[in-house]
Amino acid sequence: MWNPHQPLSKSTRYGLAGSSYLLVLLVWSAIAFFELASSNALPAPWEVAQGFMVLASYNEAKESYLLVDATIASVTRIGLATLLVTSIGIPVGILMGSSPKINAVVGPLLDPFRSAPIVSVLPILVIWMGIDEALKVAFLVLGSVVYLVPMTRDAIVAVPREAYISLKDLGATDLEAIRHGVLPMAMPRIWDAVTVAVSIMWTYITVAEYVNADSGLGQLITHAKRFSAMDQVFAGILVIILLALITNISLVAAKRALFPWETE
Repeated sequence: MWNPHQPLSKSTRYGLAGSSYLLVLLVWSAIAFFELASSNALPAPWEVAQGFMVLASYNEAKESYLLVDATIASVTRIGLATLLVTSIGIPVGILMGSSPKINAVVGPLLDPFRSAPIVSVLPILVIWMGIDEALKVAFLVLGSVVYLVPMTRDAIVAVPREAYISLKDLGATDLEAIRHGVLPMAMPRIWDAVTVAVSIMWTYITVAEYVNADSGLGQLITHAKRFSAMDQVFAGILVIILLALITNISLVAAKRALFPWETE
């Protein structure tokens, strides 16, 4: 029971996970059935299901499927932000982890932002970048890169010193030792850092799409809240949670395929 290294079979993992979801659903249903909370504060699961069907159905006024369009817009923004944040965050993190001097310069500037309220920067970004699509992607990048860079740096630093020394003893230069020894060993943890960064983007998507968005799950939730359609609000939130879960599962599966020696 209390062994962190004890492996669990797939059936056991899936069974325990399913039980936790079922327990939450039962408690939620009981609260709604016994009217322990108003539907405006906590809609019943069946009401949320109806709200989901409304969002997923064809909207004649918009001449489109609102939920499909919103999902595509949000996933596109997350995808673009992921490309940008990895192309910036991973190289900077590798440089910081590989060079104590670079880390001494950049670290004190970057590390405090992990504790800073990134949402408070949104008004400044509006002034700098306007209210178009670039603002939303830039906010997602800024909100996640402050985590990706330090985690990438820590992944490099966490590689055992012996890997670097062994290659140096074989005649490798400093850069060759980093490239051929340290970096490959750090890649699984760097991949974990990317997974965390993408997960953080999903937590910020509603904020990013709050400003002048004509599409996206955040805009869909804001519109539903404006009309007090809390069933649709909860439905939109559950869709974001589901997409974040699918993204996380996909990235974990990709890690198993790319770095089997790390996950076995």
